[in-house]
Amino acid sequence: MSRKKQKTPSESIAIMTELVLPNDTNTLNNLMGGRLLHWMDIAAAIAAQKHSNRIVVTASVDNVSFSAPIRLGNVITLTAKVTRSFNSSMEVFIDVSAEDIPGGKKVSSNQAFYTFVAVDQGGSPIDVP
Repeated sequence: MSRKKQKTPSESIAIMTELVLPNDTNTLNNLMGGRLLHWMDIAAAIAAQKHSNRIVVTASVDNVSFSAPIRLGNVITLTAKVTRSFNSSMEVFIDVSAEDIPGGKKVSSNQAFYTFVAVDQGGSPIDVP
């Protein structure tokens, strides 16, 4: 199958917002890392789908950095976009910020690169733009 029309990273931007609730936290009232990775995977998958117009599956998670804790009650914003594409795979960069709205503080807390593969209805890799 031939490659589709080229796309820019801005065409794939996905922004997701979540409120950190008690069920999302550990005993220190910090967001659990696994919950954050779950949300990051969703945001990144949406960006990859927007880029490829296909079903996508997570191939790898690379270089996840945790630079600041996210606290109970914080509002987190996950911004994902495709930064590179190959034959059937796409690299997606995710930036996470945490905001303490009553305290008026916002920090960049996490970043990561995810790789997704576009697949057809049978689950076989398929070309992406």
